[in-house]
Amino acid sequence: MVLAGSHSDGGENETVVDFKGKPFDKSRTGGWLAAGLILGTELAERICVNGISMNLVTYLVGDLHISAAKSANIVTNFMGTLNLLALLGGFLADAKLGRYLTVAIFSVITAMGVTLLTVATTIPSMKPPACSDYRRLHHGATTIPSIEANGGQLAMLYVALYTIALGGGGIKANVSGFGSDQFDVKDPKEEKAMIFFFNRFYFCISLGSLFAVTILVYIQDNVGRDYGYGISAGAMAIAVIILLVGTPFYRYKKPKGSPLTIIWRVGYLAWMKRKLPYPSDSSMLNEYHNTKAPHTQRLRCLDKAAVIDDSEAKEIRTKSPWVVSTVTEIEEVKMVLKLIPIWSTCILFWTVYSQMTTFSVEQATIMNRNIGSFVIPAGSLSFFLIVTILIFTSLNEKLFVPFARKITHNAKGLTSLQRVAIGLIFSMAAMVAAAIVEKQRRVMEVHQHIKISVFWLVPQFFLVGAGEAFAYVGQLEFFIREAPDKMKSMSTGLFLSTLSMGFFVSSLLVSLVDKVTKKGWIRNNLNKGRLENFYWLLAVLGVLNFLVFLAFAMKHQYKMEHYMSSNEENELKDWNGGSIEDIEKIQKVEEMI
Repeated sequence: MVLAGSHSDGGENETVVDFKGKPFDKSRTGGWLAAGLILGTELAERICVNGISMNLVTYLVGDLHISAAKSANIVTNFMGTLNLLALLGGFLADAKLGRYLTVAIFSVITAMGVTLLTVATTIPSMKPPACSDYRRLHHGATTIPSIEANGGQLAMLYVALYTIALGGGGIKANVSGFGSDQFDVKDPKEEKAMIFFFNRFYFCISLGSLFAVTILVYIQDNVGRDYGYGISAGAMAIAVIILLVGTPFYRYKKPKGSPLTIIWRVGYLAWMKRKLPYPSDSSMLNEYHNTKAPHTQRLRCLDKAAVIDDSEAKEIRTKSPWVVSTVTEIEEVKMVLKLIPIWSTCILFWTVYSQMTTFSVEQATIMNRNIGSFVIPAGSLSFFLIVTILIFTSLNEKLFVPFARKITHNAKGLTSLQRVAIGLIFSMAAMVAAAIVEKQRRVMEVHQHIKISVFWLVPQFFLVGAGEAFAYVGQLEFFIREAPDKMKSMSTGLFLSTLSMGFFVSSLLVSLVDKVTKKGWIRNNLNKGRLENFYWLLAVLGVLNFLVFLAFAMKHQYKMEHYMSSNEENELKDWNGGSIEDIEKIQKVEEMI
């Protein structure tokens, strides 16, 4: 039996079709088979990205002889670009390609990038001479520094890394949404299955990450980079094949246009009409009485986009969106802009997080990593980060949230901003712990010639992991709930951009500190530097950022609270895209993420 494939998503009916463009057959498409094939793509993407990012700094410093500061910036710029390009991936999917084509195309790009990286690390001419070989050529001298990789040797590496960043960004922005498209939320059985899909999606991310920081990192360090990256390339290629084989089994939603276009259009029209006077009554704004969001007085300059000029009357009848905006569109843009203050104060958490993939790994390389005869790969310390995330994610729902419900008498227990606040506190504590441990490590090695155990680094990984369990969920929930219903995909991209900016801020701070201290804090030889001072700087910045965050958070009024305070309950169904029962269902899904 062929069923009409449409269901509500974001407040609007969307036609869902099969790969031939016909109404989907529920018995032949979608469900767990289709979702499972899609999950394989995310698993492979996590293996590739984490297998590279968590151990790349050791290759840059050890094999390419690049300075510690520059190596850290290469890693953070790579990760920052990857997360920033998620905005591009989301835009292309919404505006033109759709989620399936976007995931498929960018998966191929990722596979090409990892293949290039494998080649770049395999060809001997792509690396400078080993330190021992270089010094032997200079008559055994030991004081001559190793030669650093030149621009030509770095060229293929950069091309490979940013090809991976492009592909990973496109996958990251769309794979979870494409997976959830395989379930019909109007069907109670499929709606329940979709809740478990998000659980399994997170499990795949964690599984891929654990494999990357344990097995893959060990292979890179002990067998060869070419083998480690080759496995990643093979995993991505297999994932592409599996994704394509599943083409007949997927359900597809046609792209409806990117919400970024709406934001651009409202800004453009508000600027073009900036000299027009405000109407004497707000009800004179275009489609004021048909708005799906209450009109607000904040950012009134944007209201100019809905002012109707007498000379535009004929053009308005053509319903051209580039002539005048509606009040609904303007209020949706205002909602997005309202998120920016919180967005800006979430960035520093990811700056702290980025240290776990750079300087913490460099610290591990010169510490005692032996367990008997087994040597722990420096990049595998991230194992403690991932395990802590999983533990605290479970404890959130089993322990922390029920406890918070009893104290606050709030059904949710912790609000999204309260979760973010807890995550920020953990990040500050992590930098304090990192500074103390680094000072002790350096003193013990320089003055007593004792290499302390690498397990002294576990507290900072533990604290950052615990912080991520709160901050990641809190930020994701905040941006999804507080964004306009038509802009849910873009709000996910906005959330990912905080990760991107965090990595870029890390690069900026490292460069500034390197210049101001004249390479005094961050040295290639950490024993001659003052890395703990850099950690203390991040801790102080964390405190200042936390105070600003509290100021913004206390002033923020949640979307539902704002609407209910307007006493327009009769519009609740229209504004939120569904009944109160529908909202509760969406909340259940989001709480399971």
